[in-house]
Amino acid sequence: MSRGRALKVVLVVVGLIFCGLVYPLTMFVRQEPALAMMLSVYVTLGIFLLLAARNPSANRSLIAFTAWSSFAHGAVMATQAFENMIQRRELFGVAALAIIGVALLALAPAKRSVERVSVAAL
Repeated sequence: MSRGRALKVVLVVVGLIFCGLVYPLTMFVRQEPALAMMLSVYVTLGIFLLLAARNPSANRSLIAFTAWSSFAHGAVMATQAFENMIQRRELFGVAALAIIGVALLALAPAKRSVERVSVAAL
């Protein structure tokens, strides 16, 4: 499988996973309002990842944002788990976020050079 095809598959899988968070969002909207807000951001991000799968090179910044925000979210969760602020089983989520971040950065489309961009515009 080519790198571009693998990236499209990862974008669709992660996008569907994030969109699937709409179900817990509806359950937690009254019980855990902060969690519901966070899930709403992930559901929205999931929709845009699905759209980005059509043309990943045109959506480099969205892919980078998803990867780096996954690392940031995972780091906060890991810290909270080790400080006993949240349950240790949340470390599975940390691992999932790390895998998402690594996969997206490893497969991210290369930045087009200015020379290639100007030639492509002609």
